[in-house]
Amino acid sequence: MGILIGLVVTFGCVLGGYMAMGGKIGVLWQPWEFVIILGAAIGVFLIANPMKTVKDTGKALLESFKNAVPQEQDYLQTLGVLHSLMRELKTKSRSEVEGHIDNPEESAVFQAYPIVLKNKDLTNFICDYCRLIIIGNARSFEIEALMDEEIQTIRHDKLKPYHSLTAIGDALPAIGIVAAVLGVIKAMGALNESPEVLGGLIGAALVGTFVGIFASYGVVGPVATKVKGVREKKNRLFVIVKQTLLAYMNGALPQVALEFGRKTISAHDRPSIDAVEQQTLNTHMDKAA
Repeated sequence: MGILIGLVVTFGCVLGGYMAMGGKIGVLWQPWEFVIILGAAIGVFLIANPMKTVKDTGKALLESFKNAVPQEQDYLQTLGVLHSLMRELKTKSRSEVEGHIDNPEESAVFQAYPIVLKNKDLTNFICDYCRLIIIGNARSFEIEALMDEEIQTIRHDKLKPYHSLTAIGDALPAIGIVAAVLGVIKAMGALNESPEVLGGLIGAALVGTFVGIFASYGVVGPVATKVKGVREKKNRLFVIVKQTLLAYMNGALPQVALEFGRKTISAHDRPSIDAVEQQTLNTHMDKAA
């Protein structure tokens, strides 16, 4: 919703200001300039990126328009599944815990937290490092280095749409100049026409420069920044898992280890200690029932 409101304000002020100065909105309607600019931008985007990135960019744009960032329940369920797994690690045998992490879709622990189970990347991340904890011969600083490397890799992959959109945004002013040059070439072929006709052709050519610059700094650039913000917040869930499991490996009790993870959440989004305790308490009561 924020993106749509921002676009309405941006277009409204730019076009409204232009019309208030006495400009005619019909002059800006140059469909073939739009075809040149948008077509070239899409073509360059397809050339520069593999199909996987193209599809992920579409997914990232949808997430941005929906503002699909983790909410309180996402954080609570992530902390909840970690608490349940740490209790299992502390009280159950290795074979019982392996049953949860080898097949999380059939695990009662993960089934109690459907939001986490739906996030395949996060589920795999949790299971992989719980498996290393079960093995028992890995030291915490080695696990931390491995986690940092994997989180960085995940972040790099998730931000590919941002980098691809940024590259297109940077190229749009130049593509707009290309469209303007083509329009000027067309105008040069009509030098024998009246000043009114020649002025219209030159004005149409300049629309290409306007569209390229405006699309770059007024549309694509801000949307790319929004994509980055959403993906960065979704990546925060992996940091929560990292800090919680490392605290557990260093000897913290499950409830204390949760606090290490909770503190990595932004203060604006961080659930309260009472909410975390209520989440874990309700889950254990459900299991007991």
